Amino acid sequence: MGRYRKILVAVDGSESSRNALMQAFRLAVDEKCWITVTSVVPPVTGDLDLTAVKDVRSSLARPCEEALRDAARLAEQERVLIKTVREEGETYERIVDLADAENADIIVMGRRGLRQLERAMVGSVTARVIGHTQRDVLVVPKDATVGWKKVIVGTDGSRFSAVAVEKAISFAASYGGSLAVISVVDVPTELYAESPKAVEDLIRKAKADTAAVKSRAEASGVATETFVGEAEADEAILRLARDQAADVIVVGSHGRTGLRRLLMGSVTEKVIGSAVCPVLVVRS
Repeated sequence: MGRYRKILVAVDGSESSRNALMQAFRLAVDEKCWITVTSVVPPVTGDLDLTAVKDVRSSLARPCEEALRDAARLAEQERVLIKTVREEGETYERIVDLADAENADIIVMGRRGLRQLERAMVGSVTARVIGHTQRDVLVVPKDATVGWKKVIVGTDGSRFSAVAVEKAISFAASYGGSLAVISVVDVPTELYAESPKAVEDLIRKAKADTAAVKSRAEASGVATETFVGEAEADEAILRLARDQAADVIVVGSHGRTGLRRLLMGSVTEKVIGSAVCPVLVVRS
């Protein structure tokens, strides 16, 4: 199995987070996990008198309490045992801290939340959780379902992608799935004219990286195809996922040093924002 034993699910009452919860139930049954479900009441901001603060806090807490009640109802219907926890504070910080306190192996979140200021592609809370947590994060689009029969994983030969590769192989092997591994050569157009030898070297390295993953996966009994793309990295990964009818895309994360890159439009953010299937972000 993928070795997940404790799941933390963040809900806010949105359709996206509700579906993330349902997919967490599926993952919990397969992996035999414990589930904690949390909803975070955001802090009261601004210069308000005590009466106004009380009213605003009550208003902010209401959707969180409703989301947790809905989670409890769904869990009862699906015959899944959960623990619900209401938190208060900066949303991404409370989710990250609770994951640490609960010793969760993975955080499951929807792609977009309810707040008007959420980013267009990836919710700001989801992006910040990915940037700050040391746990794996599974991001689930609104209408997607979790599966492990066709797993897509990208590699660039780095230690970050190596961790993602190991997780992808583990899930594919556990569930009898297959693996499609891709390495993308993303170079400026002028480099083709100025230094074709450099481009050839990059392509050669990409082929070597994917071949190494194929060898590792097939040693674990996982049928594997390799692909080398020459395009924008996110476009190549998303195109392969569509062509392969992928169940999940597995990507690595560069940790907290990569938070600025994530929030400013990285490959990971673009893949998460446009994928029609869940994306598993694996931490080193």
